[in-house]
Amino acid sequence: MKCLLCVPLLFVVSGCSILKPSLPMAPPPLVDMEEPLELREEPDDEAQRAALPIGSFTGIYVKNRATSLDALTQDNDGVLVARVVENSPADLAGVVEDDIILEVRTAGATTAPRWPSEWRAIELAAPVGAALTLVVDRAGVERTLELVTVQRARAPERAAAERFREELKVGVVLRTATEVEARAAGIGPGGGAVIVGLAGSSPWRAASLRYQDLVARVDGVEVAHPQVLIDAIRAKEAGELLELDVVRGGKSLRVCAAVSKRRGEMREVSIPFLYSYTYDRGRSETSILFGMFKRETTPAAWTTRLFWFIEFGGGEADRLAEEGS
Repeated sequence: MKCLLCVPLLFVVSGCSILKPSLPMAPPPLVDMEEPLELREEPDDEAQRAALPIGSFTGIYVKNRATSLDALTQDNDGVLVARVVENSPADLAGVVEDDIILEVRTAGATTAPRWPSEWRAIELAAPVGAALTLVVDRAGVERTLELVTVQRARAPERAAAERFREELKVGVVLRTATEVEARAAGIGPGGGAVIVGLAGSSPWRAASLRYQDLVARVDGVEVAHPQVLIDAIRAKEAGELLELDVVRGGKSLRVCAAVSKRRGEMREVSIPFLYSYTYDRGRSETSILFGMFKRETTPAAWTTRLFWFIEFGGGEADRLAEEGS
């Protein structure tokens, strides 16, 4: 009688071990992602940066709206004013920290910046003494402010490079372009996406994209930040093409590159204590009757166990087979 009660009791007591853990929230990192060591650091081009024209000065420093808490539930139009230099043209015009710049109007042109690189492009393009009309959002109320640019005394501090990974459809690692790279590609500082990593199975390899290619536009839209390219990738379905304008070695070229999708490589079947089967990225495991029979296989080896103590297996040798053997 005690033995009959043991089985249901076992299910109750060991319930935590029978229940499967919750599913992972994110897919695992790509195992075949290749990131050359020499591309871990950004180029040492500070001397070239120092020789670039420094443009005009407004006294405004901006950042992505996505870094602010309220942007999590709102659209991300405009750029957020992170700092205003005291006694600068922006300070005199009444611009304050946390203003959101929605539009910039210059002589005959209106721009709606969304990324810091687009704001920097406006500053670089505006000559000294240019009048800029800013439409800003301040606590939900739009205001129009006027400022006049002045001569910049020195270049802004160098911005540290950021790295971004896309592992669902392309398998690529991107770095923000340096100011030298971005301006050579006709993009504001902070824009552009430089390829510094590719998965071995990435469809972009077949499209002849290479390490250190700078993606300047995607489907006709300027890559003002690597996130622009990542968003364009995620908007495509497997097999669809992206039209990329790429700068390689100072030359521009257009590449049509496909997106793919993750292979479904994990399968599992389980009848507690009686039978279980798991397949996960090349490794399979079969167990029957409390492990009385158990078999494990990988692409390189296999092993079979009977009655918990009889075990035999085999695997690949560490050399190629001789021809004709």
